[in-house]
Amino acid sequence: MTAGRPAGAKKVRRDIVLDETDHEILRILAADARTPNNALAARVGLAASTCLMRVRRLQDAGVIRGFHADLAPQALGRPLQAIVSVRLQPNARPRIGSFARQFAALPGVLNVFFLAGVNDFQIHLAARSGDDLRDFVVKNLSASRDVAATETNLIFEHIAGTTLA
Repeated sequence: MTAGRPAGAKKVRRDIVLDETDHEILRILAADARTPNNALAARVGLAASTCLMRVRRLQDAGVIRGFHADLAPQALGRPLQAIVSVRLQPNARPRIGSFARQFAALPGVLNVFFLAGVNDFQIHLAARSGDDLRDFVVKNLSASRDVAATETNLIFEHIAGTTLA
């Protein structure tokens, strides 16, 4: 984590101004990142070359952070998902950025959220079983002297939100 961003994340340029066409491009790509440029251009009423320039500008500015597949953890042998809240010991706070990177690199971790409030992180993970989840928490979190407390919540269902654009 660098300056509050995940490792490798590009800083968003604050001077970028998005118009309605940019927002429409973002809505379409958020719904289906595999939309071909010519189809995207036709849907927003632009020439293909102009549309491609806009998409590249949005990428260069850090507005579009990437294009990726949304994998089903259960299809990959990890049907159990959980959110584990982690509170660090006060003396561990100076190394908080290294903890984020360390947690993100653990097997089964889908997301790491750096928080304000009582807890320092929430780790979203996918596990093979209840035993696998318990082992993850005990071996990777509770065994560390830098971790003051953990709280595990099972996810029954994940419902994706709507796009931001």
